[in-house]
Amino acid sequence: MSTLSHLIQRHYQSAPEHPAIIIQHAGQEDKTISYRTLVEGSSSYARAYASQDIQPGEVVILILQHSEELLYAFWGAILHGAIPAIMPFLTEKLAPERYRADLTSLISITKPVAIVTYPEFEGDIRSALTVGDSVRGVILTSSVENASAPDFDQFTGLKHNPEDIAILQHSSGTTGLQKGVALSHQAVLNQLDAYAKVIRLSPADVIVSWLPLYHDMGFIAAFLMPILTNTTLVLSSPFDWVRAPYRLFQTVTKYKGTLTWLPNFAYNFCAQKVRDRDLEGINLSSWRIITNCSEPVKWDSHQIFFNRFKNYGLKESALQCSYAMAENVFCVTQTPADTLPATDEIDREAYIHERIAREPVEGKPALKMMSSGKAISNTRIRILNENGVPLPDRVIGEISLQSDCMLSGYYNRPDATAKAFHEDWYLTGDYGYTLDGEVFVAGRKKDIIIVGGKNVYPQDLETLAYEVSGIHAGRAVAFGIEDAKAGTEDVVIVAEVDTEDIDERQKIADALRIHITKNSAVALRYAHIVSAKWILKTSSGKTARSANREKFLGEINISE
Repeated sequence: MSTLSHLIQRHYQSAPEHPAIIIQHAGQEDKTISYRTLVEGSSSYARAYASQDIQPGEVVILILQHSEELLYAFWGAILHGAIPAIMPFLTEKLAPERYRADLTSLISITKPVAIVTYPEFEGDIRSALTVGDSVRGVILTSSVENASAPDFDQFTGLKHNPEDIAILQHSSGTTGLQKGVALSHQAVLNQLDAYAKVIRLSPADVIVSWLPLYHDMGFIAAFLMPILTNTTLVLSSPFDWVRAPYRLFQTVTKYKGTLTWLPNFAYNFCAQKVRDRDLEGINLSSWRIITNCSEPVKWDSHQIFFNRFKNYGLKESALQCSYAMAENVFCVTQTPADTLPATDEIDREAYIHERIAREPVEGKPALKMMSSGKAISNTRIRILNENGVPLPDRVIGEISLQSDCMLSGYYNRPDATAKAFHEDWYLTGDYGYTLDGEVFVAGRKKDIIIVGGKNVYPQDLETLAYEVSGIHAGRAVAFGIEDAKAGTEDVVIVAEVDTEDIDERQKIADALRIHITKNSAVALRYAHIVSAKWILKTSSGKTARSANREKFLGEINISE
């Protein structure tokens, strides 16, 4: 019998001085945390949970920044047998009122018994609590005793069974906090076993990551997997990375990093922001897999990234793709090792009008799609139409899946759990198509804009927007707003630009309208040109479409 607790105990007893994590903070020396240090620090939190009378199987919310405290609070909960859920810390990117409202909603649904945070954040936490809710205490990091030798006989987490719930993952959407993805120990271990095989994980690997731990990509691939498989992990802060993205390349060089996961925007961001002077002495030849995940993957982004860094030893074969989601623990598909992601050039009009990925017609606009890979060994995929009927290759429908690492359910949400399945197939809410076993993801079902009966994927419009001079990748958002008079939706694109000149902005808006109308099946009704940092992001860095729609409607008088 194996659970997360048993694996941690095994590593502590068999290789206590082996590095579990090398943690980085800008301006500080890197700190190596051995399994001995990790378990001893976690033991203090396990005792703190026990002193608060937190029972095995009860939920503990962790609201902590990138830090040792976060590591110890999480693994302390695992050892104690509580169910930890890591939530984003309030930063300048998140609106305080929205953050507190989301936290209040989460508490009402998930019913945690305790929240762990810093003393200076206690007031914000307590402002989100309501009379009669489930939280019995706010555990402050300053109140937790110093690390000491563990007493494994006292860790009730070691009495868990594989089918017991181990962790909760919360998605980063605007309503995602209401749906905690409950995952059993067995589901997590099944995922890690299948995924480790497909990426050929070995003791020689070094995982380098800056990803936040409240999102499945960073949490599973770049936290649980390395720690539970005794693989070296070098972990830095997402805030340090965004301020100085060159640090990633320095870390890969220093530690001979082999594996990294990145969202698609990071490829463009690094290519644009990292300067030559920051790359002196950089050697990227050790990188064997960089997996593009968490957003629709773009071939252009891979090319931009490869061309920028190929002179520093980067191999094109390292650039791979994955389609993943918390409900399957993490990975659903992955590019087969040592191959380039498959691409498929398709007719743009058939894609938009007929929902078919038809081969391109000479002289007509085409799209270049990049595959997210093939299903990993323990996962099956089907593409379904709106009636739940399986579709053949090249026909776009909803991606559904089955696996042995599926969620136990949405925590305390049997209604949402029931709606998520069709005849034992999990409905992902994503549209896509298959071709020779490869999965091509089109976009989120909930984000689709319907204009005159045509389904339009906002990601496609955003890609077109980035072709307009003055609009940079990652700085546009497309969505639909209701036109009650016409009985359909109008298309809106909000684009950030660097210029404050009114005439220049108008030229960009005009060029955007022309480019979208010429290269898509829709006419752009609103081209809203704004200053940098206007666009709202989720806690994991994705564009928050519904929140941006609300912000746009709050600024614009549609009746004009």
